Amino acid sequence: MLLAVDVGNTNVVFALFDGREIKSRWRVATDPRRTADEYAVWLLQLMQLQGFDPKAVTQILIATVVPRALHNLQVLSQKYFGREALIAGEPPVEWGFAADVDQPRSLGADRAVNAIAAHARYPGDLIVVDFGTATTFDVIDYMGAYKGGIIAPGINLSLDALVNAAAKLPRIAIEPPTRTRSVIGRNTEDQMHIGVFWGYVALMEGLIARLRAEIGRPAKVIATGGLAVLFGDHTDIFDHVDADLTLDGLAILAERVAAQ
Repeated sequence: MLLAVDVGNTNVVFALFDGREIKSRWRVATDPRRTADEYAVWLLQLMQLQGFDPKAVTQILIATVVPRALHNLQVLSQKYFGREALIAGEPPVEWGFAADVDQPRSLGADRAVNAIAAHARYPGDLIVVDFGTATTFDVIDYMGAYKGGIIAPGINLSLDALVNAAAKLPRIAIEPPTRTRSVIGRNTEDQMHIGVFWGYVALMEGLIARLRAEIGRPAKVIATGGLAVLFGDHTDIFDHVDADLTLDGLAILAERVAAQ
């Protein structure tokens, strides 16, 4: 079985694969100071509670955008699974696509893995929107080449900045306005919900419209990440909502390495 590890700026996701099927997944807050032993106490117990034998793990693949977190995950792999972890983007786990950008080495592992999975799952030109700590928009052409994209502040970051900078504004949940369909809020909380939620929808729709116009060919829009489902219910801009896109990309990479 494959243990895929997706290390984001906010969370680390561990997913156990049997072939291309996700059997289970577990999530923990990203903390570069977390030791291999701390990961093991948490992860091995969860695996055993769900009936998975750690000895069944034959391959471990890590994709990370937090370099400081990598060492302890490598130690976890060696010490508790008896495996050398493969690192996405490093030999022998090459991306396998052309990165048509100014600085190919600066492409984040999460975005590269999304590009691989999206091209494998959906034909044609693609725009992948990933809702993470930042919201990224990535353009992949019909041949699978990565053409570039956009980085925007994630909605949680935007809300944090608003609340922290304005002393009288309350902390609100990220959710669509439920008490009114109007975009003219009658109280502070409604006005914040409208601004944060519908403002973010407008940002997405505006940027995607500009990307499609610049691509010049029909392009499908694939949404992934934690808030993809929430926004997918309130805009028709997405052709597919695929919450497991990043993990599926890791499974594809693992299959390629195993076949070498």
